[in-house]
Amino acid sequence: MTELGPVTWPPAPIRTERLVLREPEPRDRATFIELLASPEVHTYLGGPRARDKLEREMPGTPARRPGNFVVDLDGAMIGQILLRRATDHRRPAATGKVDLGYLFLPRVWGFGYAAEACAAALDWLDGALPGEPVVLTTQTANAGSMRLAAKLGFTEVERFHAWDAEQWLGLRSPVTPSG
Repeated sequence: MTELGPVTWPPAPIRTERLVLREPEPRDRATFIELLASPEVHTYLGGPRARDKLEREMPGTPARRPGNFVVDLDGAMIGQILLRRATDHRRPAATGKVDLGYLFLPRVWGFGYAAEACAAALDWLDGALPGEPVVLTTQTANAGSMRLAAKLGFTEVERFHAWDAEQWLGLRSPVTPSG
């Protein structure tokens, strides 16, 4: 995966009804570690990373790069949205397209925050890179992610086997400016 390319970064914070999508800040470090070390968050992502290793290796300001948004609720990080170009993807149908990824703390699951934040990030992408197709990969066993993909307008391109599980690759067709 690599950066998005020619986009103005960072954008102004993106505000939704309940959330703010913004660049990572030093105060988010502990939440990034919590997300990456969480067994619940990583049930379908190959397992959690070791907390002690994350504590040693996580920079003071985590991952400030185009397409990396912190999802903020009432002044505190609750998740992360990643938009990156799939340059070396395991599936040819995804290569070269923007790949949507997301992680949210388990305590905020079920409130619609992921759908709200992902929709806002995709709206931003539509303005920053008009006409870009977006892909999303998830395990078919991850019912929540499958529902979110459908809600966001992703349609199945293929299913494949990787990491000892059936995977689903969806595509969101480019939004073309009307005129």
